Amino acid sequence: MHRFLIWSSFILFFLTLLSPAPARGCACGCGMFDVQEPMELPAQTAAQLPARPGGMVALEYDFINQNRDWNGASRGSDGNNGDKILRTHFVTAEAQYMVSRQWGFSGEVPVWNRYFLTSDNNGNLVSYNHTALGDIRLRAIYTGISDDMSSGLTFGTKLPTGDYTSPGYDRDSEIGTGSTDLLVGAFHRGAVSDDQDWQWFVNAVWDQPVLMAAQYRPGAEFNGLAGASYGGLKFSGMTLTPLAQLVESIRMRDSGTFASAPASGYARLLGVPGLVLDASKLRFTASVGLPIAQFFNGDQLVAGEYFKFSVGCGF
Repeated sequence: MHRFLIWSSFILFFLTLLSPAPARGCACGCGMFDVQEPMELPAQTAAQLPARPGGMVALEYDFINQNRDWNGASRGSDGNNGDKILRTHFVTAEAQYMVSRQWGFSGEVPVWNRYFLTSDNNGNLVSYNHTALGDIRLRAIYTGISDDMSSGLTFGTKLPTGDYTSPGYDRDSEIGTGSTDLLVGAFHRGAVSDDQDWQWFVNAVWDQPVLMAAQYRPGAEFNGLAGASYGGLKFSGMTLTPLAQLVESIRMRDSGTFASAPASGYARLLGVPGLVLDASKLRFTASVGLPIAQFFNGDQLVAGEYFKFSVGCGF
């Protein structure tokens, strides 16, 4: 199963880069939400860029409760993992602005609240709760591959702004990674029906750490999604768009003196149904990620669901 996940991710990545551009212009403005730990759901491609110079600001809330042990392709024994619960609330302020039809910029500033229940050296359960700024992401967006803006590239960096020194947390469970990463992505959207109501889309991002801090380097990560949407549900000046998506993530093993390399790295495939409501310049998005197949090296904490809500405003 894990070999299937790995190969299908690479296929999805190359399809994203090579697919043609026959449809109307729309693209993922924020790219993927590039997680650094095996817990987070990528952002929805319904967050489209405007077809003219302009921008959008958004506030996003994510919730993940990792409370079950996973080893390989199946659930493991909770007694084999000293970590018991990793529960995180994510609040992210996002902004994007297209200075022209071809070029734009985006930024994400996250704040996390993380509860961690683990075992100490004597086997006693101890808990920690920490709130801090996360790792900021900045990107440039290029949509000039096709005239209709249906295909494009993103490239940028993840900054080491998140706290990675909080007492009680392992390096792979800290809010920040301490690393500086390069982010490279591609996206494409096409029409399935002549009336443009049915759309399909693909999106992929590669996250490559290039600078490490305090002898810990997080694993490089690939996130890709493919999905379809229907935008024909219009009423009272609003549009309700159902989404159906497959989201795949592959993360390599961590490295460095303070890394737990044997229990790091994974491949995961999620089914992600969602809804987007457009009302004038406002956009509301809700989705839930449900694991379809996953493979984790060693014993790691996983979640049964991944929740995402956001509200955005165009200008």
